[in-house]
Amino acid sequence: MVTYAKRSAPLIERTSSLIKRIQRLHLSEERKRTGLFYVEGMRFVAQAVHHHAKIEQLIVCPELLIHPFARKLVHEQKKRGISILEVSRSVMERLSQVQDSQGLGAVVHQRWLRLEQVKPRGELCWIALETIRSPGNLGMILRTSDAVGGAGLLILGDQTDPYDPGTVRATMGAMFTQRFVRTSREEMMRWKRRSQYLLAGTSPGAARDYQEVSYRPPVILLIGNERKGLSPELQAMCDLVVSIPMVGESDSLNVATATGVMLYELFNQRRKQT
Repeated sequence: MVTYAKRSAPLIERTSSLIKRIQRLHLSEERKRTGLFYVEGMRFVAQAVHHHAKIEQLIVCPELLIHPFARKLVHEQKKRGISILEVSRSVMERLSQVQDSQGLGAVVHQRWLRLEQVKPRGELCWIALETIRSPGNLGMILRTSDAVGGAGLLILGDQTDPYDPGTVRATMGAMFTQRFVRTSREEMMRWKRRSQYLLAGTSPGAARDYQEVSYRPPVILLIGNERKGLSPELQAMCDLVVSIPMVGESDSLNVATATGVMLYELFNQRRKQT
């Protein structure tokens, strides 16, 4: 059993304040205000370190931190000067949004690019979207984008948050390979014309099958929302709109599934060219 040194009242008060601050990061407004987010688990913290994310603080529960790799990870980050907050098991479980905590979490700085910083660099594609309300769907899209070598998200408007805790968990750490830009329809279209990207979307009513098209790079894949897909206005913005054929009784695919189908078509076309 781990024992903790007796703490002074000011230190206890400061620790309590830090814990409340971390808990508030579960709220979208706090993440937006601070530019921070919270991740938990050995895989997520290791990915943050590996991809050079800016870690503000590690949260460690010695009683639960039993994996040798996790212990080594904490030791190395401590040597680098990263702040370490030790908490009890009960506090770690209050912070946790998973059942079996590994005793390791991190407060991490969000990373955002400006649209003008994005240049075609040989990546498979970017994914543009306006509103994905399901954190699980967005997390799956990011995980698939990572799998095929996608660059990241161009988020049109302020309704979608890639740093939502549910989204972060669904990426299984893949979010640290992805880049994020928040912009508007108008800004994206001006930038797209300058950069000569191909803007492709999907619609059940489109005449062309998604496999009949050669997607010349660089590509932006434009994704609609979960319920209605691409609006007529967004379809009108596209250079091409394709359909994904279905033979069952369903009239549409889940947005993460449809995005995955398109991403792998782009991926397979590139593989055949190399």
